[in-house]
Amino acid sequence: MAIYLGGEVKEAAPKPKLDELTPRQIVIELDKYVVGQANAKRAVAVALRNRIRRQKLPPEIAQDVLPKNILMIGSTGVGKTEIARRLARLANSPFIKIEASKFTEVGYVGRDVESMIRELTEVAVDMTKQAAFEEVLERAAENVEEKILDILLPSSNVYSASYENDNSLDLSEKSQTNRTREKLREQLRKGELDERLIEIETQERPNASIDFVGGQGMEEMGVNFRDMFGNLFPSKSVRRKIKISEAKTFLLREEQESLVDLEQINRSAIKKLESSGIIFLDEIDKIAGRESGGNPDVSREGVQRDLLPIVEGTTVNTRYGMVNTEHILFIAAGAFHVSKPSDLIPELQGRFPIRVELESLTLDDFKRILIQPKNSLIKQYQALLNTEEINLKFTDDAIATLAEMTVAINKNTEDIGARRLHTLLEKLLEEISFLGNELEQKDQTIDSKYVKNKLEELVQDQNLRQYIL
Repeated sequence: MAIYLGGEVKEAAPKPKLDELTPRQIVIELDKYVVGQANAKRAVAVALRNRIRRQKLPPEIAQDVLPKNILMIGSTGVGKTEIARRLARLANSPFIKIEASKFTEVGYVGRDVESMIRELTEVAVDMTKQAAFEEVLERAAENVEEKILDILLPSSNVYSASYENDNSLDLSEKSQTNRTREKLREQLRKGELDERLIEIETQERPNASIDFVGGQGMEEMGVNFRDMFGNLFPSKSVRRKIKISEAKTFLLREEQESLVDLEQINRSAIKKLESSGIIFLDEIDKIAGRESGGNPDVSREGVQRDLLPIVEGTTVNTRYGMVNTEHILFIAAGAFHVSKPSDLIPELQGRFPIRVELESLTLDDFKRILIQPKNSLIKQYQALLNTEEINLKFTDDAIATLAEMTVAINKNTEDIGARRLHTLLEKLLEEISFLGNELEQKDQTIDSKYVKNKLEELVQDQNLRQYIL
């Protein structure tokens, strides 16, 4: 039986095994969170399935099977980022989102594009470390329980050691100690001792830091400086009194770290990153364009050329070791309102062979977005207000009116897709959210009339709409 300090842990619903998911099933999983965009979902589902297929190939063939990177074309708020993020969660892959336009800012030059790989490596190490901690959780919890009992009843250690070396020790004394220890164990598991103070020994390192002005690639150097100079200030043992409830958490993490091999975790993380990492390169349309003359290092074309080796496949030095980027999946995205994909340099275009155009959201799409996804906005607001015993209900005509208003505003102002719903719903429920548990009427029904009363004047007032919506 597993021991989890700090209360019961409910078992989560088992996730489908990735190896067993066909592209059609992957799309079904994505449908739970993203409305529409069938072509984009099919493209990422095939890309993910090909990764699974590649892992079953002989090493000499698998090495040459490179991922088919994807270029998503579509305006903001249609689901580009959400598709990539949900795909990474489904595959349990290390994932980061990077805005390509940031590399055109002052201070970002040359090899700084490698920072995205270092950032992805940090994510991979954290994921692998957390998985390793979960594996040793039961054993660590048992060890922590014994440590706390040793502190609460130190004499039991003496009796235990004495009994092994001296058979003449009075058995009744040992039996009494064991009964007391088991009684404390039971109280500890029930949480009855959580407020009791105990004294534990902790390792504390002095907070020494060095400030310096950074330049190109200095974010990695900063990490190395901290590691190097950290050894000059060794940690020291400090005894302090804390509540048992706090000691459980502190000692559990300490025990987990002592039970895992951090070097092995780093190696596993890099292996996982190289075979299943995903980088979402947003706003790639902002760096599309080719300039002649000037300094290529700070131009949009210069940024494209800096990105090219990362996307093609190169080796990047990180604090955890060398990372090869050949098999990392890159999903690029952009609105391409001003520029077009052909404005990218040919070499970079060739590295994104799969292109999908995401469709603008329709009235029906907005209706489905409000109610269909597992994490839909309406479900979120209902859950939030339910914490204060407010039961929020939306009628069908309210959903329809909200969707119609969203379409109208997106048409007459900047089209920001489904993100417009966040603004409208926040404004719609502002009064209910503000009053919260002070509301006498706990059952709140939102119908079409309520929506129009709250939003219609705002939607029709163009001047006001420019500032609020």
